[in-house]
Amino acid sequence: MAAAPHPLLTTARTLARDLLAPNAERVDRESVPAGHIEALRRSGLLGAGAPREYGGAGAPDAVVREVQEILAGACCSTWFVQTQHHSPVRMLAASRLPVRERLLRPLATGELLAGIAFAHVRAFPRVPVRATADRGGWRFDGTVPWYTGWGLNDVMLLAGVSDAEEVVFAFAEAREQPGLRASAPMRLAALTAARTVSLELDGLWLPGESVVLRTRREEFARVDLPRSTNASPAVFGVARAALDVLEAAGEGETARVLRTRLEEVRGGVYELAAHPVPHERIAERLELKTRAYDLMRAATTAAVVAGGGRAMSLDSPAQRLAREGLFLLVQGQTSDVRRAHLDALARI
Repeated sequence: MAAAPHPLLTTARTLARDLLAPNAERVDRESVPAGHIEALRRSGLLGAGAPREYGGAGAPDAVVREVQEILAGACCSTWFVQTQHHSPVRMLAASRLPVRERLLRPLATGELLAGIAFAHVRAFPRVPVRATADRGGWRFDGTVPWYTGWGLNDVMLLAGVSDAEEVVFAFAEAREQPGLRASAPMRLAALTAARTVSLELDGLWLPGESVVLRTRREEFARVDLPRSTNASPAVFGVARAALDVLEAAGEGETARVLRTRLEEVRGGVYELAAHPVPHERIAERLELKTRAYDLMRAATTAAVVAGGGRAMSLDSPAQRLAREGLFLLVQGQTSDVRRAHLDALARI
């Protein structure tokens, strides 16, 4: 007998079917509503990978990845807001600093929603945000180019680089305050609904007990490498959703061929994601990531082609999925990922 699906997968599929997917086109044109976030808080999905002793589900990584696929395929904007939450949870779970006891439980249970403001650290040797030791805490100055979930998140995980090339990660309230000012929400070709802003930091001071991690920049880059070189579960979620649209349009054979190829690549990506040494086999990870991009692009393009002129309507999921796919091509992009992807495109 086949094993019953993990309860979190059942919860994610129900939420996707009953709330996220039916409203995805409206959300895409407007904004991720607070009601979607409240549903996520109640669902337990925000604590999918969090330790059980802190109120999380402690689910296996394979389950956590599939939950992310389901949410991204149903409403990529909502997925993008909530996916920011899981990095702070993982960092707190690995920390032994006092902030763990203050924030891990409310984040694991969904009482609080976290966003992230540290992707800019990957821009080194440019330092968009500088961290300076000051009065027993840290002062942050500079610009966070992208911050998603403004107005929805309760707290943010902010990072800056010190003069000694140490990356300092600390939690701040996700609101305007002395030393922190947000831009107007950005208008983007896709995922405008995710409420992305830039943040201007001018002497934002955070106490020492807000710090969750201090690490050498080289060590951050080493640990961060698999995060940027592995294909995101969202790529497979959006591709699968596009293939469902294609099947519904009567193009079952094309969908079957593409789905077979997609599942093969997905299996390879997740096998490497589970590799015990995460910063090894980088070339193979990048090759699979670019193949996943190719199949996502093929799936979303096929959904648009099958829909014809109707696919250009803002009420059509095909055009939304195609634009979400474009967004995923550059989400979390680094110079190494960009180079590998462009080189692969040049070989087509």
